[in-house]
Amino acid sequence: MLLRDLAWLLAVADHGRVTEAAGAVQTSQPTLSRAVARVETELGVRVFERLPSGLQLTPAGTLVVEAAQSLTARYEQLLADVESLQNPETGLVRLAFLDSIATSLVPRVLRAFHEHAPAVRVQLSQEPAHAMVDDLAAGVADLAITSPRPAGEFGWFPLQQERLVLVVPPGHPLRHRSQVALDELADEHLVTTPVGYGYRTLVDGLLRDAGVPMQVSFESQDLATIEGLVAAGLGVALVPEPFAGQSGTVGIPLTAEAARRTIGLTWRTDRPLVPPAARFRDFVRNAQLQTAS
Repeated sequence: MLLRDLAWLLAVADHGRVTEAAGAVQTSQPTLSRAVARVETELGVRVFERLPSGLQLTPAGTLVVEAAQSLTARYEQLLADVESLQNPETGLVRLAFLDSIATSLVPRVLRAFHEHAPAVRVQLSQEPAHAMVDDLAAGVADLAITSPRPAGEFGWFPLQQERLVLVVPPGHPLRHRSQVALDELADEHLVTTPVGYGYRTLVDGLLRDAGVPMQVSFESQDLATIEGLVAAGLGVALVPEPFAGQSGTVGIPLTAEAARRTIGLTWRTDRPLVPPAARFRDFVRNAQLQTAS
C-alpha cells in the first residue's frame, strides 16, 4: 500500500467527492479513483458508499481513515525529523574519540564548536582507535578524534601532537635522569595497552626500531590507569607527557625524536558527510585549534 494512496484517500474523505479531491491533490479523477480502489481491494472492505449526494464513509472506512491519518502524520514527522538531523544549523554530529583525550582536547574542541553552532547537537562515544574505524565504516560515527591516522579512505586533520615520556616509579634507578634512550629499556617490563590498540602499535614500533624486545607486565586500555600501575611499582611505561606524575610517577624525556603521538580528526572520504558533520569538520579545520606539546 502506497502512502500516496492513503493521502489521496484522505483528500477524498475530506472533500466528499472524487472530482473536488482530484483538483486538490492535482491529479486526474480516474487516477484518484484507481488509488481508492487499490486501498479497498488490498484491505478487502469498502471505504466509501457511493451516494447521489457524494461519498460517505462506511464503518470500516472510518477505521481506515483514522489509521491513514496516523500513518501519514507519522511519515510527515519522519521527514521532518530526518530534515532536522541533516540541517547544518540544528542537526546531529556523531563524534567518537579516544579515552585519553576525554578531559583535555575534546572539551576544548566541543566548547569552541558550541559557541560557533549552539543549536547543533553532538552525540559522543569514547572508544579505542580500532573501534572508531569500524564505526566510521559502518556509519555509526560521522567523525572521530583519534591516533594514529587510519589507513584507507579517510580524511585527516592533525589537531595535537604530544611528546611521549618514560614514566617510572618514584624509587626507580632512572628517576633522576634528565633523559633516556629507548635502548636503555631492554631489561624493563612495560605497562601498556593491549595488542590491537593504536597506542600499542605506536609503542611497539618505537621499541622495535630501537631493537628493544617488548616485555609486558600489565595491560590496560586506559593511559591514566597505566600511569597509576607504574606508580604502584608494577613496571615502567611510555605515555604522553601530560599523564606523567598524575599518580606520583617520575616522567623522563626520551631522546628519540619519533617518540610522539599525533591526534587528529578523521572521517570517511568514500561518501559525503551529512551537513552537520561537514560543518563540524570545516569549523575544526578553520578554527586553529591545533596544539603541540
